[in-house]
Amino acid sequence: MKRFYKTAVAEPTGGGHAIKLDGRGIKTPARAELIVPTSALATTIAAEWDAQGETIEPRSMPLTGLANAAIDRVAPDQAAFAASLVAYAESDLLCYRADAPAKLVARQAEHWDPLLAWACDRYDVHFEVTEGILHKAQPAETTTRLGQALCGFDPFHLAPLYPLVTIAGSLIVALAIVEGQIDVETAFATAHLEEMWQVEHWGEDELATRARESRRADFKAAARFLALLM
Repeated sequence: MKRFYKTAVAEPTGGGHAIKLDGRGIKTPARAELIVPTSALATTIAAEWDAQGETIEPRSMPLTGLANAAIDRVAPDQAAFAASLVAYAESDLLCYRADAPAKLVARQAEHWDPLLAWACDRYDVHFEVTEGILHKAQPAETTTRLGQALCGFDPFHLAPLYPLVTIAGSLIVALAIVEGQIDVETAFATAHLEEMWQVEHWGEDELATRARESRRADFKAAARFLALLM
């Protein structure tokens, strides 16, 4: 799409903060008003629109995309969206460990055990940890409690959780970011621990590097979206 406006600004409105292009409010893909809860988020989304050149590139506007998702995808059935995220706890990355080599096993324990311990204490749950990739069911009480925790999140907090959870392969890592338990760079490194182990020992692959950096950008955008809700 060619750029069809001159200026993009954030303005307070009755229900929050709107983003306006030449004075006209933006609509989501489902034709709802794009209104976000904080001035900081609205200002940053407006900056995404203002930074566009002659052609609008949606890939360069991740925060706009997450706001659209919150309004169009999450808000209509918030409970179902939260349940889809809780399902990731059944196969959380941190619960599936290598059985060898010993240095990788130790590295996983060093970086993953503290997060598991934090989650157990924070949500009063227990996680089953196993070696290998064969599925090991988590206690029903664990998924129930995590589901209850997510039900307390509004659509604008749930929407960025999706890329955090899916990229990390871990609901625990995503919740640790939300709770301020871990910073985004450490969280990304934690989730890619085994991949980086392979890189250390077998070398880097150019396509894999590009794919990982694309994931990193999406991961950081989701974390920034959350930070702008504060």
